Amino acid sequence: MKKIFLVPLCLLTLASCNEFGKTNERAQMERDSLMQLIDEKDVELNEIMGSVNEIQEGFRLINEAEGRITVANGNPESSSSREVIRENMQFIQETLRQNREKVAQLQQRLKTTTVNVEKLTKTIENLSAQLEEQNAHIQELQAQLAEKDVQIAEQGDQINSLNESVTNLEADNQQKQATITAQDKDLHSAWFVFGTKAELKEQKILQKGDVLKSNNFNRDYFTKIDTRIDKEIKLYSKSAEILTNHPAGSYVLAKDAKGQYVLRITDPNKFWGASKYLVIQVK
Repeated sequence: MKKIFLVPLCLLTLASCNEFGKTNERAQMERDSLMQLIDEKDVELNEIMGSVNEIQEGFRLINEAEGRITVANGNPESSSSREVIRENMQFIQETLRQNREKVAQLQQRLKTTTVNVEKLTKTIENLSAQLEEQNAHIQELQAQLAEKDVQIAEQGDQINSLNESVTNLEADNQQKQATITAQDKDLHSAWFVFGTKAELKEQKILQKGDVLKSNNFNRDYFTKIDTRIDKEIKLYSKSAEILTNHPAGSYVLAKDAKGQYVLRITDPNKFWGASKYLVIQVK
């Protein structure tokens, strides 16, 4: 009887153990599934937070670039400053474009995410608002830069016009100065010639005993001098006679070591005041 009773008891115990094993296996599977779900949420949350951080970093970099533009804009005439402004504006436009794409990706992810939807929605709304605010600020900055470019262009035109006026004035002054110099040189110019009686007659400088009485004498035979500079004329002759009318006391006819005459003009204004032409007859 005891043996008969033990057999059903063993069968009941075995059945209970099998049921417990199945229950434990189901519990393990549920735990594994839950852990996988948690891990997946952690990955998704990390990805979302990574995108949010990248967008915030983009905003920070844009603010820094704006600061560099503001500094450079203090000296817009400088070519290096204009280059800084151009490079940083390009950087800002590109960073804004990247931030728009990342916000759009977050908005798209909002439709399928298992993360806290309400909190994520609020975060995306804040990022979108910040993006629009920064975009409006950049547009305002661009408008200011464009207005300043117009002002610089107008100033450049004024400067070019002023430079042109200065150039024209300098050219006019140079021309006037050249005219004054020429007139001054002409005012202090004189002509002299020395030669034998026959030579002077041949050039029609001396005609019938008169000197320079007609206008048909050979002017090319004369030498031009500056009365302020040339105050001594070597005659290379031991005989010399001044034929034109020049006041006594304004010059000296002296001989050099070789006994040849040298004309020294001691008072140029007085000497040339009577005539700008000097004719000397030598032998």
